[in-house]
Amino acid sequence: MNNIALTERHLLKKSTPASAILFEAKMLINEDLQSDVAAQQQVYSLVKQYGRKQLKAEIEAIHQQLFTQPEHTSFRQKIARIFLNR
Repeated sequence: MNNIALTERHLLKKSTPASAILFEAKMLINEDLQSDVAAQQQVYSLVKQYGRKQLKAEIEAIHQQLFTQPEHTSFRQKIARIFLNR
């Protein structure tokens, strides 16, 4: 568990410069730690991608509501006027 916390602090750049150098030195001599760090980086990347997909889906749902439902006609017209006046 300690390596996970250290890895997280290192990847998120929350460790001190001295701790970061020490951690990088440990990675150079410990292939298992290198693998663990790479795996944790990949997990962070996947979580970030998932978050982006979720946000995109939410924005698309709001767009569909605002631009397809009749009760939002005045909003659509206001937006259209903004872009037509440019």
